[in-house]
Amino acid sequence: MTAAVVDQAVPPPPRRTLAQRGPDILIWGGILVVLLISIRPVEMTHISKLFTNSQNMQQFGREFLRPDFASWRLYVAQMWLTVQIALWGTALAVVIAVPFGLACARNVSPVWLQQPMRLLMNLLRSAPDLVIGTLFIVAVGLGPLAGVMALAVNTGGVLAKLFSEAVEAIDRGPIEGIRATGATPLQEVVWGVIPQVAPLWTSYALYRFESNARSATVLGLIGAGGIGQVLFDSLNAFAFSQVGAIAVVIVVAVTLIDILSQAMRSRLL
Repeated sequence: MTAAVVDQAVPPPPRRTLAQRGPDILIWGGILVVLLISIRPVEMTHISKLFTNSQNMQQFGREFLRPDFASWRLYVAQMWLTVQIALWGTALAVVIAVPFGLACARNVSPVWLQQPMRLLMNLLRSAPDLVIGTLFIVAVGLGPLAGVMALAVNTGGVLAKLFSEAVEAIDRGPIEGIRATGATPLQEVVWGVIPQVAPLWTSYALYRFESNARSATVLGLIGAGGIGQVLFDSLNAFAFSQVGAIAVVIVVAVTLIDILSQAMRSRLL
């Protein structure tokens, strides 16, 4: 009797109607359809080669797992250069992102300024690092400077978007209080906006520095200097033992950067 009363008191779980589930079904069904029609274009039918060509992978793995550290000084020096490229690229990106991020924020800048700035930032973000790096190589020649500028442009567009979203999420109270004192719009930004978003901006910049430390390695493919250039030279020479040693240096460096970045973020947030 008691159990029956309890069962009657507990309402049944809510059920979504077909109309309510319709958008979800369309979205996930569309994703499934795209996956199915993409099997042939992405050559998923050739996945069996991972097993039929296993001997080639085993030969590569044997040499890769016996890293040759004979030139470790060169690897460490080039990795340090890569970190410097990433650091300068991120620093210049922050310089770009601060004014552009404020210009893209809906609650700070007027509409006539927001839209052109957002389009410009979309353009900077959409251009691959390798393409931008190639353009700068034409301008300044081979070397680290092209890598720095490529990272600065692409990362500047990414950070500008993140910075603008952080500004749009701020508390309006401090700004209204500063405005009540007769402050100018610039003073409202300096004293009402920046203090609220500075920790989050710094965290975003540190995340991008970690990412740029890896991206700077890839830029060595086009001659932008750093450990990436040594890595691709070793790959082209089929010196897989050297490739293994370079990979170890890269992993250690990126891990140390990640640990340092986490420690800095923990003190900011």
